[in-house]
Amino acid sequence: MLDLVQLQSFVTVGQMGSFTLAAERLGLGQSTVSQHIQRLESAVGRKLLARDTHRVVLTGDGEALLGHARTLLSIEGEMRSMFADNSLRGSLRLGVSEDFVTSQLPDVLEEFVRLHPSVDLELTVALSGALYEMQDNGALDLVLAKRRLGDTRGTLVYREPLIWLARDPARIRASSAPLPLIAFPAPSVTRAVALEALRRQQVPWRIVCTCGSLSGLTAAARAGMGVLVQPRSMAPSGLHEIAPGWLPVLEDVEFVLVPRKGADQMVVKALSDDILAKVRNLRAG
Repeated sequence: MLDLVQLQSFVTVGQMGSFTLAAERLGLGQSTVSQHIQRLESAVGRKLLARDTHRVVLTGDGEALLGHARTLLSIEGEMRSMFADNSLRGSLRLGVSEDFVTSQLPDVLEEFVRLHPSVDLELTVALSGALYEMQDNGALDLVLAKRRLGDTRGTLVYREPLIWLARDPARIRASSAPLPLIAFPAPSVTRAVALEALRRQQVPWRIVCTCGSLSGLTAAARAGMGVLVQPRSMAPSGLHEIAPGWLPVLEDVEFVLVPRKGADQMVVKALSDDILAKVRNLRAG
């Protein structure tokens, strides 16, 4: 029989890519987490984790075990919740900006969903501006989205620079045509920042692709259609940052959590605290 504590350490190390960060998340010593992994590997008779030059990664056997481990831990969480008098219950409508979903959301939500199976979580993905409008209309209880510098709404999660990206920056720079811009439709924070910067520096531009999905914008940029603006940590693979000096410097953006007045405050606080801790741990790694 596999030990659930050891499985939790294994899943957390696999998720964080680091024994140190996993130990911090679990509230354990790094040596204790290492012992859990060693004992689990001994129990299954396979090597589950390996180190590359930057982080800890799952082996093939580790990948095979991961899904089953998560299932077992999920069942255990449901059982605890079923018999706990103080278990968190209720519903929460969460809105998350499009670009955050593709980069960090799975790691952020996975443990919350497992630990609070009695919370009915409804997820909406959209542009930041659209999410704020939905929340103002009472359709969302908590929003995780971008805001412009100087905007005071919400609780700051982190701040990040925006960058210009292209498949072939040298080819874009060599062209005498107006800058081909790939952008989300309005209302979009990154679109607004980019257009304001271009107008301020009197750089000629034209929109060559508009799409509400980051995957669509990424496909257009990878096809060489033009330039895309994204937070640096969310830069899609296959695209390269355009070196500073040619295009105007873009202002930073801030990711924030914005609760709705009247929402279930216990559920909102629990998820907000969890998101703040997880995102900051992920960025520290």
